[in-house]
Amino acid sequence: MNPPWIRSLRRVRWTTAPARGLSSATSRRLSLSSVVGPTTPDLSDKTLFSYFTSEVLARHSSRPALICRTEQAGALGGPPSRIRNLNWPEGRERGYLAWDYEEFNRNILAVSRGLVSLGVKKGDRVGVVMGNNSGYAMLQWACANIGAVLVTLNPAYRLNEFISTLSLVGVSHLFVVPNIRSSHYVQMLSSALPSLLTAAPGEIQEEVLPDLKHLVVFDDMAMDVNRRTSQSSGAIDWRETKAAVDFREILLWNENGRENKVVHEIGHSLQKDDVVNLQFTSGTTGAPKAVSLTHSNLLNNGILIGNAMRITSQDILCNVPPLFHCNLAFWTHGSCIVYPSPVYNPSAIVSTVVEEKCTALHGVPTHFLGVLSEVEERRKNGENLDMSRLRTGIAAGSSIPMDLMKQLRAKMNLTDLTIAYGMTETSPVSFQTTPSDPIIKRVETVGKIHPHVKAKIVDDAGKVVPVNTPGELLVAGYLLQKGYWNDKKQTASVMKKDEEGTLWMHTGDEGVMDEEGYLRIVGRRKDIIIRGGENLFPVQIENVLTEHPSIREAAVVSVPDAKYGEVVGAWIVLEPNTKMSREDVRHIVSDSMNPQNAPAWVWFVGESDVVASELPKTASGKVMKHVLRDWSRDLSKEQVGKVVTNQTSVR
Repeated sequence: MNPPWIRSLRRVRWTTAPARGLSSATSRRLSLSSVVGPTTPDLSDKTLFSYFTSEVLARHSSRPALICRTEQAGALGGPPSRIRNLNWPEGRERGYLAWDYEEFNRNILAVSRGLVSLGVKKGDRVGVVMGNNSGYAMLQWACANIGAVLVTLNPAYRLNEFISTLSLVGVSHLFVVPNIRSSHYVQMLSSALPSLLTAAPGEIQEEVLPDLKHLVVFDDMAMDVNRRTSQSSGAIDWRETKAAVDFREILLWNENGRENKVVHEIGHSLQKDDVVNLQFTSGTTGAPKAVSLTHSNLLNNGILIGNAMRITSQDILCNVPPLFHCNLAFWTHGSCIVYPSPVYNPSAIVSTVVEEKCTALHGVPTHFLGVLSEVEERRKNGENLDMSRLRTGIAAGSSIPMDLMKQLRAKMNLTDLTIAYGMTETSPVSFQTTPSDPIIKRVETVGKIHPHVKAKIVDDAGKVVPVNTPGELLVAGYLLQKGYWNDKKQTASVMKKDEEGTLWMHTGDEGVMDEEGYLRIVGRRKDIIIRGGENLFPVQIENVLTEHPSIREAAVVSVPDAKYGEVVGAWIVLEPNTKMSREDVRHIVSDSMNPQNAPAWVWFVGESDVVASELPKTASGKVMKHVLRDWSRDLSKEQVGKVVTNQTSVR
């Protein structure tokens, strides 16, 4: 059942115009769950950096491009910044990095020449593990400029994961920051690769990583505007690692050297279908695989995402998610991107939105929940937070509870917030809502198909199902990855041609499409709970639970059961200073849905020593359901968390 505010919206007429390049509504009502996106605007046939120079730099050279609020202005050297007072009181200068597009380009070219001087060649894999900083931003474009393949590594990886992923794709040059929170990357790598402590730069020789030649450190601590020491408690100074090179030392500002000529020669040889990025994905369920993405994949997806959001060069994005999930939509539109801090920091995010007068905010539900709490706390303490310019952004990564969408609109003015659905293998977005969609569709669905993309929902036999019928979502079009790196078997298992020769990505997601082509994702196929032969969808149960004012987050998984095969288990994060019984949780669901959906097991996060203190999540904020299923199975064997249905409920 929808809450009253959602039901009342069904009576409202929305008359805003469609976003650029997207149809306003399906001209005919569908009977089968199969759609083809618009064919306009045309796809770009440029490479990433050629588009940057010819379309963005040529039009927006003096517009702000990048602001890093924790990095000292001028810390990287080069020409002084020209952006001093954008959105700031007259006479007050920034002490932190702020570049317009011309300055951004000058720094990108300095990194491009520096990569060439290090011996990076076209096709070489360049690994990066950093927080959100200018070094990462420059590397994205510089690698694309010289044909290198940027390998984006999850900062949450442990040592064995780092070694295995670096080895899998043959990384030759690795760029890291000294630390992110409790992870000390240089120290961690030096402990596993002892030659790093003694080898000269460029002469690393490790049997487990035979391709690795260079380790480059972007010392963001030394560049911090607060001038913190680069050494943290328990970590060795990264400079003791002799093989490591300071990022600032590789920047080449000379535009007349040999390296500059090489950069230009490589640039002219690049093709739109060259692989430019490897992103590791396991979703939330298994071992990482390296997704191969091309210039065409990333560039066109960025353009179309921005079109759906109606982004212009006047927009300013506060970027929250980690950069190992590539986001180019704002730069393809000549907009400004602001990094409030290297890692997720709700206080810094709120300050950034207010002080930089941001118009957009990206995040996943976990991020938005933390930001909302910070906003509420500051306003309760009497702080005036002007968020009047904030209007849009992307909510992605997992399903967005309706109650959260309501709060973001009411408390942060995110009236045009779009919901985007996709996966790393599809560059990533294939479906997206737009500001012109009816509000009910913008909170209950992930929108309609993107231009130049096809999608269908099929049953287990591969047959397209009628509308409003669940099945597996398949996607086709320009946005499909080139394949998992050096893994033909895994690639063939998810990318398959039909009898007409169309290559489809089998997403593994269970979806439902309505008569107008709007899509709802009801869960991962492997997350569906089959209770006594009936399919139950965790997302639907989670939405009901998070509508309750005492529940901050909910994650629903299957729990083995002798009678029904599987039953519902719910992991609950309560709002501060609230209490709830297991039976209360069960009643919330049974009062709103068929009783089969009611949890038989409930665990309150942090309720005891045997129940985890937080939900297990990926660095991008997705709950790792495979971990929760393991925990739930083990706890249920010990009879921990069982709902006693005959007890009196305090409701």
